[in-house]
Amino acid sequence: MASVKNLKKDINFVLGDIIEAVYITELAKGGKASDASEAIVTEAIAVFDDLMKDVNAKNVENKKAHFKQINQKLEESATQLIGKLNAL
Repeated sequence: MASVKNLKKDINFVLGDIIEAVYITELAKGGKASDASEAIVTEAIAVFDDLMKDVNAKNVENKKAHFKQINQKLEESATQLIGKLNAL
């Protein structure tokens, strides 16, 4: 990982792209928001908040391991959200 700044950008871009994909899927299916799509957007926002809280934590002993864990958590969460998006 290059820097905290890049990790924050990655979190923002990945989750933002997932939310954008949900809206594009809604438009392709007729423009109405379903409960499932709203749940995916809500979950993506919650994941974003959780990851940013972890990134901004000050009381970390091993920063390299901490940020690696955050990056892994981002990948896992994004994979789950994409799976739910594909199920729409």
